Amino acid sequence: MAEKKVSLPAKLINGGVAGLVGVTCVFPIDLAKTRLQNQQGVQVYKGMLDCLAKTVRSEGYFGCYRGAAVNLTLVTPEKAIKLAANDVFRQKLSRDGHLPLWGEVLAGCGAGTCQVVVTTPMEMLKIQLQDAGRIAAQRPVPTPTQAAAPGSAPSLKPPPPARPSPRPSALGITAELLKTQGLAGLYRGAGATLMRDVPFSMIYFPLFANLNALGREKGGDVQVRAPFWQSFLAGCGAGSVAAVAVTPLDVIKTRLQTLQKGEGEDTYRGIVDCTRRVMMREGPSAFLKGAACRALVIAPLFGIAQGVYFLGVGETVLGLVE
Repeated sequence: MAEKKVSLPAKLINGGVAGLVGVTCVFPIDLAKTRLQNQQGVQVYKGMLDCLAKTVRSEGYFGCYRGAAVNLTLVTPEKAIKLAANDVFRQKLSRDGHLPLWGEVLAGCGAGTCQVVVTTPMEMLKIQLQDAGRIAAQRPVPTPTQAAAPGSAPSLKPPPPARPSPRPSALGITAELLKTQGLAGLYRGAGATLMRDVPFSMIYFPLFANLNALGREKGGDVQVRAPFWQSFLAGCGAGSVAAVAVTPLDVIKTRLQTLQKGEGEDTYRGIVDCTRRVMMREGPSAFLKGAACRALVIAPLFGIAQGVYFLGVGETVLGLVE
């Protein structure tokens, strides 16, 4: 079967559907990644499984999906822009149906740059919601002795339960940032996001295209279409490699975008200051925090994306509308 040409509206629908399905499947692992990356002094979690277990125990099952609403709302335009922009750039840079390696890298660079417009505010809001549980877990719970006033006789009555701090909401955080910092508040860490997403796309898209083309021959001027399993595995493989490769940049971005810090945790003035402090206080290994989580998140995310493209969901939807 020949490689089919897909219209831009279909690409946008495919990217959006892939993002919704993928995020729903892997969001709890992404939450664990954010909490592990933000740990500096107090080690609340020992690893991904420990983080998920403690989150379910203290916040319930749906605590693993804190921040998912923001992601599900904005991941559709984000993934649609990323995948569609890459295809558009590849078509523009192709010469006589052939795209050299430098063209593949440049197309990925363009796709990564375009998506930052949506990715930065989405990540900014998502990180605050995901990390709230970790911050709450660091707050000490007062004992009956501590709760009694100094110098007073200890009461036989148990102290009243402490009021839980109100959970942050995406709308509340957005309103506060716009009020205090303007639109720039939502785009805090945009430079770090760009530093992460552009290299990711420069690695992912060329690697996927080459893995997806393995073992296929061209019939005339048109390349034979890859089977579903090959497209899925190529998306998973390229996604995991690119995700691990840019994990140090993701750690820097996460630290910069986190507004509330735990006790004794550093705040940073920028990318260089964050890099220097993390290296001095935590060592090189800190830049790989959450690497396994990122691979487990990104691999299925892009595998599903390529599966949606293969199945032609966007074309089917457009056919039903017409």
